Amino acid sequence: MTLNIDSVEESLMSLKGWVFEDNTIYKEYTFKNYMDSIRFIQVLAKEAEKKNHHPDMIVGWCKIKVSFTSHDKGGVTEECIAMAKVAEKIKFKIKKIF
Repeated sequence: MTLNIDSVEESLMSLKGWVFEDNTIYKEYTFKNYMDSIRFIQVLAKEAEKKNHHPDMIVGWCKIKVSFTSHDKGGVTEECIAMAKVAEKIKFKIKKIF
């Protein structure tokens, strides 16, 4: 089930930098170097596969734009919010390790 606008916005209050627009939530992450951004993608892709909820990702120089929506359900779901939280944890771990 998709979340209503108020629920999405309330959920994003605890996720710094995430934006809700056009039935999608997204954030652009920046990294110290290109390989850190690739490590982030690799770890996030593995988690997305485990949970069967995959993001769209756009790769740039030391930055990755990550967006979640449920194409099947036509909007943002609890799974999208949960995966945004996973992305935040991964970014924190990448920052600490490298």
